Amino acid sequence: MNSIMVRRLTVSIAAATALTGVAACNSSGGTGSSGDKAGHRSATRVSPVAALRSAEKSTDGADSARIESTTTMGTLMSMKSGGTMAWGDGFTGDMTITYTGGTMADTMRKMGTDSMEARYLSDAYYAKMGDAFARQAGGKHWIRYGYDDLAKIGGGSGALLKDQMQNSSPNQSVKLLLASGDVKKVGEETVRGQRTTHYAGTVDVSDLAARSSHLTASQLAGMKKQLTTAGITTEDLDIWVDSKDLLVKAVSKAEMSSGTMSSTTYYSDYGVKVSAAAPPAGDTEDFKDLLKAQGMTPGSGDTATGSGSGSPS
Repeated sequence: MNSIMVRRLTVSIAAATALTGVAACNSSGGTGSSGDKAGHRSATRVSPVAALRSAEKSTDGADSARIESTTTMGTLMSMKSGGTMAWGDGFTGDMTITYTGGTMADTMRKMGTDSMEARYLSDAYYAKMGDAFARQAGGKHWIRYGYDDLAKIGGGSGALLKDQMQNSSPNQSVKLLLASGDVKKVGEETVRGQRTTHYAGTVDVSDLAARSSHLTASQLAGMKKQLTTAGITTEDLDIWVDSKDLLVKAVSKAEMSSGTMSSTTYYSDYGVKVSAAAPPAGDTEDFKDLLKAQGMTPGSGDTATGSGSGSPS
């Protein structure tokens, strides 16, 4: 594996793996049993806004859930993922991600696999690359991506990614609909055997980031510029809520310059125990050290362009 491929592969995986976790927790819902902290729906709702405020509170209080998700980002990638996520005390989780199409899938196949394990912790996430990668990377199977390093690499979007990875919860999708000012009740529908209420709306992507993140004005300006370059302006969001005011399903869709970006996620087993731990240090390479080995450092002009959209060569 040449140095260019190491650099582009690790940056691409950084973006894709982080996106999987954020998309799963921010644009998703669930089925199954709820924890003791989850609320209950009253007999009537006076408006979609009142119903969504109740769903926001109940889902936030459930603390954790099991997740199934499919995501597509134009020609870059399509993937499916499954695992558990917790948000009661920071964002943590353990997911298995399988790449099913796009340039990312082609890249992973060159590495001898089409799936990997991802672990999300409070300060970083870890991607297990498999034996083929380990043979080309000093025998280590895992790559650690520190959120601070990703923020330096990605500019405004990197700062947003860091913020979302450390502050995500599934009720963010409800907050986005509420913040959009464009929310309507679609109707009553059955999802995976459960009676649910379907709500929908359209949100301005840059505006929702400003409303739902902790970014500075300069970080938001940089993020908005990158979103404009990618061709992303608005996002359609649909969510389904059950009789306990818990998210059951969420679907998001947006157009970007490289094609359609879409995500569909289901939740189950609210309150499930989540045990995510860092892999053995001796089997882990830090992304920052991989860059340094190539004469690059996070925040340098050389890495700032590695947004993850470039394909390895």
